[in-house]
Amino acid sequence: MKNFWALLLGLGFGIVLVKGEVISWFRIQAMFRFQEAHMYLIIGSAVVVGAISLLIIKRLHMKTVYGEEIHIREKPFNKGVVFGGVIFGMGWAITGACPGPIYAQIGSGAYMAVVTFVSALLGAYLYGYFQPKLPH
Repeated sequence: MKNFWALLLGLGFGIVLVKGEVISWFRIQAMFRFQEAHMYLIIGSAVVVGAISLLIIKRLHMKTVYGEEIHIREKPFNKGVVFGGVIFGMGWAITGACPGPIYAQIGSGAYMAVVTFVSALLGAYLYGYFQPKLPH
């Protein structure tokens, strides 16, 4: 039954992404060309919602659905974050998709997103393979 609710929630989220044009290649290209603020406003609102959510989780000492404490760890900054961000941004600009909306693009019939999906899986695999050898 849990999987049913997760599927329903994911389906609803996908519909929101499609209707909000977050998965539109043209919207993403317009964002990277600084032609319109649509995507910046959506990303900004997601950051605000995420920050408020983290604040609530910390203040109320919320627990997971299994009753475990939620520990939010600080992550150290290193140069790999910059390189990873640049690679991520280039891939996003070229393909018109970041990892989340790939599923919505495929579900809405943009089947070229399958190439992006397979590339993302390959990139994650390669990162896992080379991660021990990468500088820290």
